[in-house]
Amino acid sequence: MDVPMELSRVLITELGDQQVIFLREIDGDRGFPIMIGTYEAMAIDRRLKGIPAPRPMTHDLLANVIEALGASVDRIVISDLSDHTFIATLYLSTLGGEVAIDSRPSDAIAIGAAMDTPIYVAQKVLDDIANPPTTKHDRLELLRQRLAVLGDRIAEFNQRLGDKGFLAQAPDEVVSEHRRQLRDMQTEYEAIEGVLKKWG
Repeated sequence: MDVPMELSRVLITELGDQQVIFLREIDGDRGFPIMIGTYEAMAIDRRLKGIPAPRPMTHDLLANVIEALGASVDRIVISDLSDHTFIATLYLSTLGGEVAIDSRPSDAIAIGAAMDTPIYVAQKVLDDIANPPTTKHDRLELLRQRLAVLGDRIAEFNQRLGDKGFLAQAPDEVVSEHRRQLRDMQTEYEAIEGVLKKWG
């Protein structure tokens, strides 16, 4: 069962690359934050406020392509929480039927923000968030698991960014996004490592 949610707040600060959006249950009291990048947060904020860009930005471009192809954004569903990462699906209505596209929640919300696209969260995700680990041991174990995942991802991104073939063929925007994500992951890795050294 998917629970209707709404975007209740976008928090943008100048203190680091991580920003926050808050989702709130429409017919209840539950809610939770999602950490996202500065670029995505600013795109969501700008599209919500209807502030036009001189030229279409990435999320504007994707929304324009969807509309130009005769499709529409039907809904956004945050369907899973894996290794502390939210998994979302963007559902499009097309002439050929419904199309489901794997997406980060921030990108899906940025695309749908100007269209009043409904947001849903799977019941199991809300249950997981509403019942977080309560003991110090469990919390530290989750941090260790997250650290392992980040380590693998950082190694993957470093290898890709060190590949001359990838750098030669990938668009500048893709390379910049990879570098931004790498910085974000390294920052999170160092923060978790500091906590584990102190308490683990």
